[in-house]
Amino acid sequence: MKIKVVPYLLPNVSLKDSGSYLECPIENLAEGLKANAYYFSHPEWAEEYLTYCHRSEAFRSRWAAAVGDWTDKIVVDIGCGPGNIFATLQGKPKFLIGVDVAPGSLELAKNLAYVPLLADATHLPFVSGFADIVVLNATLHHCDDMAAILKEAARLVKPGGLIVTDHDPQLYAWDYKGIAKLLWQARLYIYKITGHGFHKTDSQQEWGLACETHHKPGHGVTKEFFLTTLSPLGFEVKVYPHNHALGAEVLQGNKGRAELKYRIGNLLSGRNPSADTSALSLMCVAKRKNVETSAA
Repeated sequence: MKIKVVPYLLPNVSLKDSGSYLECPIENLAEGLKANAYYFSHPEWAEEYLTYCHRSEAFRSRWAAAVGDWTDKIVVDIGCGPGNIFATLQGKPKFLIGVDVAPGSLELAKNLAYVPLLADATHLPFVSGFADIVVLNATLHHCDDMAAILKEAARLVKPGGLIVTDHDPQLYAWDYKGIAKLLWQARLYIYKITGHGFHKTDSQQEWGLACETHHKPGHGVTKEFFLTTLSPLGFEVKVYPHNHALGAEVLQGNKGRAELKYRIGNLLSGRNPSADTSALSLMCVAKRKNVETSAA
């Protein structure tokens, strides 16, 4: 496992081989990432996430259209968790690296043919420009500095290569106001009473919420965030708003329809629930320009 990754490492980098994953020591792990490490290392929770999250046909179709054929390509999955992207898309990439902070998740990812690496995604131990595709699914909003993560991901991409991100909440859609914000704050009690929600126990819910650093009113990604972060680095950036309901159609500009509760939340916040800025998530597909194209 360690031998495979050596050609792509920066000079003087030494990785520890735990047997189940490689490790690049992390100093001063932020509180949100500590929560991620705990949540996704909890065996039952990580297995549940791998089994039930990001498994819909819409998700598979959307990601397959965005990534294209990754046969014989070098792929880096940042925030890989237990391996959702590859578990859903399958295929035969030449080399598949999964980066995360949760040892338990990395152990599961290893079983899915990832080369798993525990590392700080703002300071990855890799050379620049070696990856054909870098993916970040539901990753940015779990991190303190979303721009730093995205810039580091961009550094790894070779000319002509891709960055694909998805499932980060769009800032405007979740910026609830007035009554909508009160309902948002009360949602946990509502879920507990109705038995609705992904988390089965109070502890799972508490740690799951602690992971969500930027998934709250006033937080999230924007189209401007992706453009201003990636365009100066030589990327052609396309951003697609969507509501998780559609697949490849999203890349043709179709958002799909959000669930009623989200549409009501936007209406109560004084926004048009059908507007692009009211869509729940943004998918970003950014291609690094070839050197010749950039020079021209």
